[in-house]
Amino acid sequence: MAKASDNTICILDVGSLKTCVLVGEVTEAGLRYRGHGIADSKGSRKGVIVELDKATSSIQRAVEQAEAAAQMPIERATIGIGGPHIRGFNSRGGISLGSRPREINRDDVRQAVERARSVSLPPDRQTIHLLPQEFIVDEQGSIQDPIGMIGMRLEVNAHVVTGATGAAQNLVTAANKAGIHVDDIVFEPLACADATLDADERELGVCLVDIGAGSTEVVVFYEGAIAHTGVIPIGGDHFTNDVAVGMRTPLAEADKIKRLFGSAVVTSIPEGNEIEVPSVGERPARLLSQRTLAEILEPRARELFEMLRDQLRQARVLEGLGAGCVLIGGGSRLPAICEIAEQVVRCPARLGHVSGIPRMPTSLAQTDFASSVGLLMYTHRARVGRIREEQQSLKARLRTLFVGA
Repeated sequence: MAKASDNTICILDVGSLKTCVLVGEVTEAGLRYRGHGIADSKGSRKGVIVELDKATSSIQRAVEQAEAAAQMPIERATIGIGGPHIRGFNSRGGISLGSRPREINRDDVRQAVERARSVSLPPDRQTIHLLPQEFIVDEQGSIQDPIGMIGMRLEVNAHVVTGATGAAQNLVTAANKAGIHVDDIVFEPLACADATLDADERELGVCLVDIGAGSTEVVVFYEGAIAHTGVIPIGGDHFTNDVAVGMRTPLAEADKIKRLFGSAVVTSIPEGNEIEVPSVGERPARLLSQRTLAEILEPRARELFEMLRDQLRQARVLEGLGAGCVLIGGGSRLPAICEIAEQVVRCPARLGHVSGIPRMPTSLAQTDFASSVGLLMYTHRARVGRIREEQQSLKARLRTLFVGA
């Protein structure tokens, strides 16, 4: 087995349904697939670890599969985080550049961003991301990169993503117990955007809706920047539970029925269609109308998008969705769900398509794996950005030395 190199990127995606480890390799041509491993998630519920040992075992199984596929040991990774505990809000910070206009440098930008970060949080919460939306130089806004500009005051509007400290630390602990050092924690929908959205959508205004098993995570882009993040406490498991209760069938059978015969719109199912529904215990299976299934699923789908609409309206971003909504995650596979989204949110909706990575198996190009593939692409982009920033800082220091000489 080959040794891990600095050109290797590993991500860990611990979901309510599955745990995925994905390995990529950075080459001169860019990022390419190296291997992956998948295990059923145990000990996790709604994106939060509830049984540490079971979650650790799931991570270990996924890591072992990924190591075998990639032919290398996995010792460190970037980990994704989500769940109802995530909160996002906007913040503003700024600094004075002096009594006379001068050129803005990288340190000035860092100080302004840190001022935006200095928001008092409860002791049980921690900052996961601070994402600049725009910079303002002497009251001139909509600036993406102020370095090199001249001014007397620099301010920044930023979006802050926070999470429960306990939930984040339990993820890190489970990874550590599985032998994985965590390099960074990333809010999953933010990473999903790298794999599913294009630049035009981010500029026009788009809402990315990741319908997972335990919850639905939301991120809104406007004019290329993050405008809102949030979580809705409804996911694919809620649809399955509704089917299990409404049709009096075991959960495993309810999930199969939902996937094979479900629809979010009752009228899309022809009248007279019947499906075989297993009963609980040793009772015989029954034939029920397929429309009965849709009558169970449609109200839950409408509830999900009504909650989304209300959240977007409260955050004052609903009117800015020029590119509409993009649905990803396992829950987005429910037929006609885009139709419900368009009716309720009153904007265009489409299913997300996962951008491929060279050599990546087609099985990973499904919306179920948007967060895993997105985490890999996001981590690669962040690494490239850090390298470029370090190179620019080195050039600036060298320039200063030569000028001083």
